Amino acid sequence: MSEEKSVFDLSLKTARFLQAKIEYIPEYAIVLGSGLGSLSNDIKVDIEIPYNEIPNFPVSTVKGHKGSLIFGTLSEKKIVAMNGRFHYYEGYNMKQVTFPERVFWQMGIRKLVVSNASGGVNRNFKIGDVMLITDHINFFPEHPLRGPNDERFGPRFVNMSEPYSKKMLQVVRKYATEHKIRIKEGTYLGLQGPTFETLAEYTMVRNLGGDAVGMSTVPEVIVARHMGMEVFGISVITDIGTSEFIDEVNHQEVLKAAKAAEPVVRELVAKLVELY
Repeated sequence: MSEEKSVFDLSLKTARFLQAKIEYIPEYAIVLGSGLGSLSNDIKVDIEIPYNEIPNFPVSTVKGHKGSLIFGTLSEKKIVAMNGRFHYYEGYNMKQVTFPERVFWQMGIRKLVVSNASGGVNRNFKIGDVMLITDHINFFPEHPLRGPNDERFGPRFVNMSEPYSKKMLQVVRKYATEHKIRIKEGTYLGLQGPTFETLAEYTMVRNLGGDAVGMSTVPEVIVARHMGMEVFGISVITDIGTSEFIDEVNHQEVLKAAKAAEPVVRELVAKLVELY
């Protein structure tokens, strides 16, 4: 991404490139996190565009992240899905990490769904649980809104009293209750990674009020809220850490646990898109 032009101009150029490929404005943008890429199987695909063919787009470097934008239909609504996201730990700055959300807004999209794999610190959680994100704690060392503010996107100081839409949460909560789908709810704490947390760090996360911890999502949500987008977030608990115990966690195990929980995530996201 060129530093010579503003993020507004670059994202507008990218949005126009993508808009020329389709004949509609998607209602939802969906970010498919680690191991959750097969949600794309539920989408009736119109066109799939690799990131490396999209002007100004970064390229995902993480195993399990395919790296493409999928335009199509989910639950009878037009959507765009990110099959793979960008992380701060990959070496990207926060403007690059959150660039897709800027592009989605430029395209006229106002609803965002974010998903991720995360480590559970709530003692009532277990591996494979699905957690609706009700709030987050930002522990990234760089803020995505740091620097001059572009008022065309949103205000300098952003109200974060409702980062995750209460209306969206209620739709999914009601559906899960009616269909006896076991879900958890909680606060997600974002750290930069890429190391998994130590025992002391898991204790810190829990003491700070986090129920789960991960390496993504928070920057994207902050930028989406800066632009007034409505956000729904969902986590798969892929490992558990307490002050006394950490699972033998590695990236392969994370992907395996995320895949096992995938049917529930797919159903809940599809129903949110259908019902809201």
